Amino acid sequence: VEVTKVGKDTFLSQVVKMMEECQGSKVPIQEFADRITGYFVPAIIIITFGTFTSFNLFPEFHLGIINWGASFLPWVNPDLSPLTLAFITSTAVLVISCPCALGLGTPTALMVGSGMGAENGILIRNGEAIQTFKEVKAIAFDKTGTLTKGKPEVTDLITVKGIDEKEFLYYAGTIENGSEHPLAHAIVEKAKNDKIKLGEVIDFNAITGMGVKGTIDGEIILVGNRKLMSENDISYEKYEQELIRLEEEAKTAMLLAKGNQLLGIVAVADPIKEDSAEAIRALEAMGIKTAMITGDNKRTAAAIGKKLGISQVIAEVLPDGKVEEVIKLQKLYKTVAMVGDGINDAPALKQANVGIAIGTGTDIAIEAADVTLVRGELSGIISAIKLSRAIFTKIKQNYFWAWFYNALFIPVAALGLLHPMLGAAAMAISSLNVVYNSLRLRRVDISPGYVA
Repeated sequence: VEVTKVGKDTFLSQVVKMMEECQGSKVPIQEFADRITGYFVPAIIIITFGTFTSFNLFPEFHLGIINWGASFLPWVNPDLSPLTLAFITSTAVLVISCPCALGLGTPTALMVGSGMGAENGILIRNGEAIQTFKEVKAIAFDKTGTLTKGKPEVTDLITVKGIDEKEFLYYAGTIENGSEHPLAHAIVEKAKNDKIKLGEVIDFNAITGMGVKGTIDGEIILVGNRKLMSENDISYEKYEQELIRLEEEAKTAMLLAKGNQLLGIVAVADPIKEDSAEAIRALEAMGIKTAMITGDNKRTAAAIGKKLGISQVIAEVLPDGKVEEVIKLQKLYKTVAMVGDGINDAPALKQANVGIAIGTGTDIAIEAADVTLVRGELSGIISAIKLSRAIFTKIKQNYFWAWFYNALFIPVAALGLLHPMLGAAAMAISSLNVVYNSLRLRRVDISPGYVA
């Protein structure tokens, strides 16, 4: 047994932390309600004093109303003195006015909603994300580990005449052994599975957006794309059609060279997650545009995008270029969510209006995100959107009932037609109604609508 994390760093502790942050945060609509409540309390005090004064200045008018009410309201007593009626009525106004229901409107819905999310593998970090999520017009996806399984496999080896696969894999596996890229891991894994003993690399250099370069057994070895070969004066045009064929099959094709001699092509494919295409279709059906941001070349990216039915494919993006692409999408669609799992996705997750991290990804991505999909299934995005919409609907319903209650019963109390004891009961019922309405959120179906 290997212990990887303890205490506050464990997954369970992080789940509890996220739920506490969500339940303790404020939705923007709550800030509006808080401002209104700030005026509500002084207004009630003014109404209370106004009621007391009015009963003493215009007793006959109020007694007329009370006599009318006494005919069908058994708790109304017109035989009391105007001063006593003024005290009772003013007390009823104070008791019946209920900012409590207003205060419960958001926290109860957030508490129930965040609990539902956790049960469905959706962790929401803050309340603001709930309100923003329901307004999302486009969602951008990282490719590797998000739309795909993040476990690439070598699918094709094409060597030039005179080069056998063992020699090819020796150089490819040795040079890629120094890289952290998932595609490199696939090549190394292939070499090891073929029982090839890897050598030592000198002067290893990972060239962003192109590939890797290093020295093996005194020979300069390069693995990468066309641009890397061109910059090192290595001719690959003879194999251009093979490259195109592989890329159109949604594979990442890399060229291997020793010195100034091309040794061949290695193609790697990252299997697409089972529910990726279904999730994309469901999002498009909801009126949400989808985009894929990837470092793959345009042909490979287009093939993957076509398989998944993605609206917009943004290819050949360097790791530090994802933020810029998200900004472009925000200018086009206003409210944009970003889904990613890697360290290089963290800045883009922060830039997006809503950052969504795949729970099987890196801790840095999860920390940068507003929402985490624990199971790593994209169906969680549809469920999260449905949940955010349901939570926000409940919050609006809670505020409506709270204001409706006050708007209805405060005038009744001010006219002397409501006993303070009944007012106290009505106040409690209004708060319970808000809590009950929030609990009804659990009846909402947030399933993605397809089998993941």
